[in-house]
Amino acid sequence: MKNLCRALAVIVALALSGCSGPAADAPEKGLDDPAKKDVAMQLVSSAENSSLDWKAQYGYIEDIGDGRGYTAGIIGFCSGTGDMLKVVERYGAARPGNTLERFLPALRAVKGGDSHAGLGAPFTEAWAKSASDPAFRAAQNTERDRSYFDPAVGQGESDGLSALGQFIYYDAYVMHGYEDAAGTVGFRTMRAQAVAAAEPPSAGGDEEAYLNAFLDARVAAIRKEPSHSDTSRVETAQRVFVREGKLQLESPLRWKVYGESYQIDY
Repeated sequence: MKNLCRALAVIVALALSGCSGPAADAPEKGLDDPAKKDVAMQLVSSAENSSLDWKAQYGYIEDIGDGRGYTAGIIGFCSGTGDMLKVVERYGAARPGNTLERFLPALRAVKGGDSHAGLGAPFTEAWAKSASDPAFRAAQNTERDRSYFDPAVGQGESDGLSALGQFIYYDAYVMHGYEDAAGTVGFRTMRAQAVAAAEPPSAGGDEEAYLNAFLDARVAAIRKEPSHSDTSRVETAQRVFVREGKLQLESPLRWKVYGESYQIDY
């Protein structure tokens, strides 16, 4: 009985002191955790918009000369790839008669190229002004999640990857898309090349070795695209996080993209 009382006393003392022991360590969180998702958006924005303020990018739009027409919004939706069209279609469904709806025929016509036919200044001005509409911002958020974030995180989870690995997948989705296209290599091919070079954690492999294999495949893909020949998005950012072992995107994060330095503390 005395031993039982002593044990109970220890448990009570630990509870009162706030000491829960190793068994109560916080579980690892995936990239869909709201705080980590926000970090992911800041990381992408540093590369896409040279800013950590991703929420200020809904109205951004310009032609960056990469052969994909206009690039716009929070992750760089493009008129030439069709995801910009999806955003405007979603916006039209939520807000019929909005100022972008009249450009839908032109967006359908320019898909697959870099033409501005039927778009031009009236379109870019309407896009920028629409950024104040919550329905337009929601349309961008939904397209980001359904076409890029959710598939990337889902594949990362299937491959047994940490939050960092899921982010590496997501950023590749954003920049390259899922499938190969003319002159480009998509996420699907990069992943196949990585799996051929190193086993993912889900197959018993080492995560850091696998992520480096994936990043090797991505660097090779970037170098095949003249408009995206700069590899700093990988080499002085994501590769740094892997080398530092920040598999949970632990704060602080310090990196460089296109020569600019960034830091996130959270």
